Amino acid sequence: MKQFKTLVFALILFAGTQLFAQAKVAHIDVQALMTNMPEMKAAQSQLEKIKTNYDNEYQEMVQQYQTKLQKYQQEAETVDEAINQTREKEMQDMGVRIQQYQQSAQKELGKKEMDLLKPIMDKAHNAIKKVAAAKGYDYILDATAGGGVLVATGPDILNDVKKELGF
Repeated sequence: MKQFKTLVFALILFAGTQLFAQAKVAHIDVQALMTNMPEMKAAQSQLEKIKTNYDNEYQEMVQQYQTKLQKYQQEAETVDEAINQTREKEMQDMGVRIQQYQQSAQKELGKKEMDLLKPIMDKAHNAIKKVAAAKGYDYILDATAGGGVLVATGPDILNDVKKELGF
């Protein structure tokens, strides 16, 4: 029985290897493709403008906070304790608003990035599928560094996909 299981396992392994050996496989560096797409450059430019706007607003808020804090510290000894407590509460609230703004800005920037990149990724994916179908490839592997491809000796379809996309 043990020999039978070993034989069945060997046959399955052999059959799987034979099927994969007959499959046509190619690879593409998806990151390189995306980086070179004109739409990606436009999206990155747009994201940089939005990030700059958020950064400027954040810096303005921090500057206002620091100016008020400095003023309140200078006047702390000359004003009533109740006023100092009110000012302390105001500064705490202002600090919380700054933190909330920063978190909100990061969240909005991430959402905007996904909104801009999704159509670009879909376009790239569709072009890869179209080239793979036209060239008869069964599998396309992502050759991006860290993408899991250890050896990429098969055909690279990056230029074919760029051609499909018109650049």
